[in-house]
Amino acid sequence: MTPRLLMWALPLSLLLAVGSNADVGQAADLRDLSLGMSIANIPAQEYVGLACADKKGAELAAWGEFRTCPPDEMGLRAISFRFNIETNPLAAVNDKYQGTKLGGHPVLLTGLVEGSGVLKRIRIDTDPNARPFWHKKAHLLALIIRARYGDDGWTCRDAERDEGETSVGGLLIKERCEKRSEHRQLILYREVYRRAGQPLSDFVNATHFIIEEAMD
Repeated sequence: MTPRLLMWALPLSLLLAVGSNADVGQAADLRDLSLGMSIANIPAQEYVGLACADKKGAELAAWGEFRTCPPDEMGLRAISFRFNIETNPLAAVNDKYQGTKLGGHPVLLTGLVEGSGVLKRIRIDTDPNARPFWHKKAHLLALIIRARYGDDGWTCRDAERDEGETSVGGLLIKERCEKRSEHRQLILYREVYRRAGQPLSDFVNATHFIIEEAMD
């Protein structure tokens, strides 16, 4: 198997950063992306669909156009992106390798870049427009991520429920967990509920995962 084929055959455990017993500061956080790296060093062929996450319709030809995107309150500019399936020969023969996925789950990826062009944060969200099969299982990605970074050391709390929220299939989950893993602060949200007034066919089922540099 060639190096590129091997990379695309890797499970979630090797697409995300190494576990809690290793030096996360010396490893990539998502494939070949690592917090603190200059966007000038991101391989252009590996990622496509660059766009401003907070500016609808603002597509980018390259990471270097990040200043087109509006800054948030911390001065970070959010860029959405996808894995380039054209670099993955397996995508042509098996839909398991198509699209942007982690642990089999379709996901949306966002990189947050500071003014100097340094990657400061990575956000991974399950795709709310995924096929019903995956939408119903989206909260399970959070469990996979927790296991990947080690079950110990997480601090979790339940978020307040808004009026009228109800369970979905007997589940009502609004959980926020945090963990420091070496030089990284990990923030993980797991959600399953139905908002007030939502029809039975519509509900929230999601995982949101944020990787950022830990504050000393």
